Amino acid sequence: MKNYNLLNSGTSRIQELLYGRDEVIDYLRVIKQFPWIVEKKNKCILSPDSDGLLCGLLMSHYLDWQIIGFYDGKVLVLKKGESVKNKDTCFLDIEIFRSGVKSLGHHMLVYNKNEKPEDWKNFQNCIQPNIMRDYDGLHDFRLKYPLATIHLLIGILNSTVHIDIPESAICPLFFTDGTFQVLYSYPENVLNWLRFLGIDKVDSPLRNLFMHEHYTVYSQIEAMNNFFRLRDEISIPNQRGDRLRISTTEGKPFNITLQDEKLYKIDIYAKERIVKFITLLSELTGWRYREEKWTFSDLQLYTFTKKDFESEGKRVNGNNLRDMLQLNPLSWAMTSGQNIEYTLETPDMIL
Repeated sequence: MKNYNLLNSGTSRIQELLYGRDEVIDYLRVIKQFPWIVEKKNKCILSPDSDGLLCGLLMSHYLDWQIIGFYDGKVLVLKKGESVKNKDTCFLDIEIFRSGVKSLGHHMLVYNKNEKPEDWKNFQNCIQPNIMRDYDGLHDFRLKYPLATIHLLIGILNSTVHIDIPESAICPLFFTDGTFQVLYSYPENVLNWLRFLGIDKVDSPLRNLFMHEHYTVYSQIEAMNNFFRLRDEISIPNQRGDRLRISTTEGKPFNITLQDEKLYKIDIYAKERIVKFITLLSELTGWRYREEKWTFSDLQLYTFTKKDFESEGKRVNGNNLRDMLQLNPLSWAMTSGQNIEYTLETPDMIL
């Protein structure tokens, strides 16, 4: 579940913070600025959790994309011969702070929109809802995007391809990133963002998801409980069934084994578990899982250093953010009002 700790929002009520913020996303404008997001046969690197996996399923089903790797902020595994700099490659469900790299994510990135760093152009190829609305941690943390990357991606893609959301897809799309918990915890902000995503438009696929008449509250709870039990059947101790764990807490590779002298593969049992979960998502969404589109072997391995302000005894403020940017982080996210997690390209570099 997303952390909604406050930063410097004072005592303002959420209604006051939302006053006048009634804009609606222009998907065609987004596509014009980032045409790669609707191109066919592109390649993507996913975050290895349910949100990233859903994004991969969606794009491989509708646009014939290929999943060539996974990145969790500490470890990256990438298909042999591929590069993150290729024009047909992007990251989904994670923002990459490099001008030559395409990415899409939904985390809070900006601390103070009035003091953006000079190298902010490094995000020029990044699709990001909080950046679209010029939201920052200092003034707007309570208004941050409350849904998952997949919900934004569905809206964007539906502008060029009709996206069907069957009743069975509701549970996985409510489950991912704790969306079902956020709906009732932060209703004002959720409603504002759903309107921003165009839910009031008759052709919006999000209507079938968030304005459905398929469930009573009780039956929705039952359905979510059944989904959790299916997820639990795939889980093992210390490894939930809805994500592919590729690193330890200390940042060492996990579930990654040596395939030959230079290449790696996802451990056979870890692959078996995550394919079961992807197959479950596929059955419920109707987005076909095509084995040949997913890469679990012949992988290059990169390890990085992940840090965070909290463990370093730092406060989230402009000075500390500027100091962090001097280190040229590969990615980062403001995970709460009091913490920023960030990744440095060391010991390995991909650019």
